[in-house]
Amino acid sequence: MEEQRKSAEHFLELIKQSRRGKFKIYLGMCAGVGKTYRMLQESHNLLRNGIDVQIAYVETHNREETLALLAGLPLLPRKKIYYKGNELEDLDVDLVLQNHPEVVVVDELAHTNVPGSKNEKRWQDVMELLDAGINVISAVNIQHLEGLQAEVGDLLSVPVYERIPDRVIQSADEIVFVDISVEDLLGRLKEGKIYSKDKIDTALKNFFQSEQLLLLRELALKEVAVHAIKKHEKEKKPDSKRKAERFMVCVGSDEKKAKNLIRRTARLANFYQADWFVLYIQTPKESTNKIPLDKQRYLINNFKLATELGGQVIQVQGKDVPANIVDQVLRMEITTLCIGRPYWPFLRILWSMGIFRRLLKKLEKIQVDLIILS
Repeated sequence: MEEQRKSAEHFLELIKQSRRGKFKIYLGMCAGVGKTYRMLQESHNLLRNGIDVQIAYVETHNREETLALLAGLPLLPRKKIYYKGNELEDLDVDLVLQNHPEVVVVDELAHTNVPGSKNEKRWQDVMELLDAGINVISAVNIQHLEGLQAEVGDLLSVPVYERIPDRVIQSADEIVFVDISVEDLLGRLKEGKIYSKDKIDTALKNFFQSEQLLLLRELALKEVAVHAIKKHEKEKKPDSKRKAERFMVCVGSDEKKAKNLIRRTARLANFYQADWFVLYIQTPKESTNKIPLDKQRYLINNFKLATELGGQVIQVQGKDVPANIVDQVLRMEITTLCIGRPYWPFLRILWSMGIFRRLLKKLEKIQVDLIILS
């Protein structure tokens, strides 16, 4: 019976996939590389070839070259929403669903919608359109990926508030990297081709710094390469002899450290297209009636992040941390265990290293890889 149920679910999933629209993303290292320009160029090409393409939302930033490309393209009106006494405009998802074009262009994938919109985030709008069988072309910058925040968060001078789950990028059928050298990009900025002249100096002092841009360009290139590898692996015949990878990361109630561990494990697991889990062992000192409220909030937020990134949360109670970790590794058939490097003061380090040694001793008896994340 169980095999029949799994077979039926698999067939249903295949039907859903065949009905789903195709998803193309133009990925860049930052604003101004030409993502919107490329999308509009492609729209003209599709239109010339008899494809019903409609522009649901593009952000031109008043750039002359981009504005010129809008001419001759079918533009859908935006939805007007009143918020705090102001009339604002946003993507009209229902209108796109009603028109049901073959292809729709929806810019600014990481955008947060105006309060009162159908969905909270633009990427949720796009997922809804894809599920309805509409092909979508969109664009996003690399720093908006949730899973990369551990890498870019401390380096970028400007915080990244708008983020998209990595699974959104991973669901794309095609990713196009819109590349430009850092020197050419800075040249465009200074010529006023990205922002108005009164914003150029501020941009140069903040986001548009060579070191930051080089890092973002490297991350974007890696993301496109990984996506191409995973797509190739998916299309190959599955190797029935190969053991499926399964990752597990152990986290505590420290907010920032746990977030970084979760993000980095998600990136590793996604590379291997593997299932992954977040393990939290609640010791007696962190029982519900003893743990501070702020740490409870941190745990809830971290568990929510793990779920958004595609992981599963496991919570267990116990005094013996190494024994509980090994028990869950065996129970969940984990192939790779990820743990964080301790940051505690000297006495805590001695205590934690004792735990670490006991953990290593227990792991020696089972076949599992151990990764210590910084």
